Amino acid sequence: MTDAEPLDIAALFDVTTDSVGDERAEQILIELGVDTADIAEIMTRIRGSRSEILRLRRRENELAVLYSSARELAQVRDVDSLLQRLVNRAHEMMGTDVTYLSEFDVVTRDLNVRKTAGAVSPELRELQVPAGAGLVSAIAESRSAQWVQNYSDYTASRHDDAVDAAIVAEGLVSILGVPMLSDGQILGVLFAADRRERRFTADQIALLSALADHASVVLQTARALDRAEESAAETGRALDELREHVAARDKSNIVHQDLIHAVLRGGGYSQVARTLSNALERRTTIIDAELRALVTSSSDQITTTPLTLTKAVSDAVDASRQSGRCSFVRGDNATIELVSAITAGELFLGAILLDRSEGPIGPVEQRTVERAAQVTAILVLQHTAAAAADRHARDELVADLLSSAPERRRDLGRRTRNHGVTLADLDTVLVVSVPPELRPSTLRAVQQNLPSGAIAAEHAGLIAVVSASGNPAAAATIVHRQIAGSVGPRAVVIAPALADLPEHLPQRFTSALWTARLLVALGTTDGAVTTASYLPYTVLFGDHPESLHDFIDAVIGPVLDYDRERETDLTATLRALVHNEGSPTKAARALNYHPNTVVQRLERIRTLLGDSWRDEETFFRVSMAVRLQELRQNDISDKSNGG
Repeated sequence: MTDAEPLDIAALFDVTTDSVGDERAEQILIELGVDTADIAEIMTRIRGSRSEILRLRRRENELAVLYSSARELAQVRDVDSLLQRLVNRAHEMMGTDVTYLSEFDVVTRDLNVRKTAGAVSPELRELQVPAGAGLVSAIAESRSAQWVQNYSDYTASRHDDAVDAAIVAEGLVSILGVPMLSDGQILGVLFAADRRERRFTADQIALLSALADHASVVLQTARALDRAEESAAETGRALDELREHVAARDKSNIVHQDLIHAVLRGGGYSQVARTLSNALERRTTIIDAELRALVTSSSDQITTTPLTLTKAVSDAVDASRQSGRCSFVRGDNATIELVSAITAGELFLGAILLDRSEGPIGPVEQRTVERAAQVTAILVLQHTAAAAADRHARDELVADLLSSAPERRRDLGRRTRNHGVTLADLDTVLVVSVPPELRPSTLRAVQQNLPSGAIAAEHAGLIAVVSASGNPAAAATIVHRQIAGSVGPRAVVIAPALADLPEHLPQRFTSALWTARLLVALGTTDGAVTTASYLPYTVLFGDHPESLHDFIDAVIGPVLDYDRERETDLTATLRALVHNEGSPTKAARALNYHPNTVVQRLERIRTLLGDSWRDEETFFRVSMAVRLQELRQNDISDKSNGG
């Protein structure tokens, strides 16, 4: 060596330049006076030191990369980009041709390629490996690193056509794969692959495993973030549902308060219908047990005629009645969407009907309708109790007005005033005779049309109407017309004479009662009559109207039997004689017969009734029987003609 070239022992171990080769190193050792015999051993140690220094520096670079990745893991934001950077770094550090990451699907248990570096074929970039197939499945199951020097020599029974096709398309030969684990659970596999045969060292496997651990952290964090986001979304949805439920509940509470006010403030059915209609944005109708509309939220005219419900609506009402809950009407064409039966125990009181609308009907809305049905049931019971009390008071008042007992007529003036009636003005009592099953509906029809200052109630098996008419016969005609329009031609309205004083009303009622009994016995079922028309007969048969049939049969029965057996009409001749003052001549003229014909018929009647049938007392009885038979016959004829 010269003075210009000082000896640099460190240069012997410099791995960054090629300035000091093995020959130069040997020359330096000679110049240092090292024995020739020791130079070979020293050179071997120098070369080993250089390799170790190179390995350590490479390890330093790898650790620097790992530390950099670790810092990035602390601030995971974009999972996809971070995974791609990890794959890219693994690609650079491993020095392989292709690096890719397959993610494990916990549902299908497939492994899907998610990120690649160096890949050129779509088959590999889009590869989906089914469970149990390929090298990747072996790694996932063993949870340990595995590699093949030549994939074509891979003899495990895990080959899959799609996997093999992707490997061939990419030209891969050597493949190293390390599992991505989290608490023993497989998250995926990180691969490094070459397009030529290669043996992977332990350091390379360790390096790829470290990067796989980082990728595991990313995937685990991503899944945790996904779960957190999903949980946050579910929490948000639950919060929204809670807000909606609270809002709906608050709205329902307001509606319920309005419904309660309908009871407490006397708003009645109308307020219930309006409240439901406004809250649910749909037309609401409330019907009673007889299917008559009590009220509707719209401006439709309410009639007393029962509604005709479709089978679908009737079935929904029955279902609601049995369950105690709302019931939807089946069928897209139904106008009514929801019904709720109005019940009190086993008692059916009616129903609430809600038309279809665009507004939804959820559980809260259904509970609102059910509350409305309960409130309406209270209203019905309340009105029923009030109506029963009013009916009882009215029945008692009418009974006292029509009673002659002094103790029952006390304080009538005050009691009638409580019902809007002036006692001194009452001059008429009408009696309505109808079959028992029609009395409630008939009384309802009468009460709906009562004039001011009148009162009606059921009394003594009849319906009594007490009023100040001034003309009982005309009042009877009006009442009969009203009943016929509502119930049908099934009522007889009887008008006694005008009562000069309220104290005479009991006698007038008794007269009408006798007439009613007489008409029932005669079979009269419809019409408006006066007691004066039947006065002689009620005097005779008022107490026992059924005896008039015995009277008719006893007096003129043989004549009736004769006509019935021989299809003759001696009864008509007898009737003409009675109506014409007992004169055969006048009777013949009335019948348009020859007098001799009438004389012959009268002779036949004599043989049937006896020689004394034309004596004064007997003929009076015959006349009475003939007139009663005429009344009875007229009623039979009216019935046969549909009257």
